[in-house]
This record gives sequence, C-alpha cells and structure tokens, in this order.
Amino acid sequence: MTSTHLYRLIAADGSTVASPTKGTLGGHRKNRTYGRLDCKAARRAMEHGRSYEQQRVFFADEATAIAAGYRPCAVCMPEAYKAWKAQES
Repeated sequence: MTSTHLYRLIAADGSTVASPTKGTLGGHRKNRTYGRLDCKAARRAMEHGRSYEQQRVFFADEATAIAAGYRPCAVCMPEAYKAWKAQES
C-alpha cells in the first residue's frame, strides 16, 4: 500500500488546498509576499525564529500567488518586484 503525501498550498482565492505536488514558490502570509524557495531573505528569517515559519505558505505557481493577493519578493525576484512596484505607483 502506498501513501501519497499531500502538500498544503494556497489557491488563487486564498483558501488552503491539498496537493500531491509541492509548491514552486514560498510566501509569507502576514507580509503577503512570495518568492523562490531558495530565497536568502526567507532563509535568514527562518533562522531567527519560528514566527516566520508559522506564517509560511506555498503556491503552485506565480499566477496563483498574484491572484491570491501576494506581491513578489524584492530580494529573490527583483525584476518581478520592480514591475509590481511600477504598477502600484
């Protein structure tokens, strides 16, 4: 008998969904940011306590993160962040 591990991802409407596939992007629920899974800023934040980990969320893709109301990380996604910032002004 094989057991399938399910990952908790955030859907476009902001709800949590179970997926057999890992998310491709990580995010921070409180800050409403998303970025690469290997983001230096996120890694540093996780090293400094559990509060970041408790707010950590995952997305299947960038389109889903944007639809859920998250913005790109300025550290690991500088071009996407610049484009987002230009739209905000």
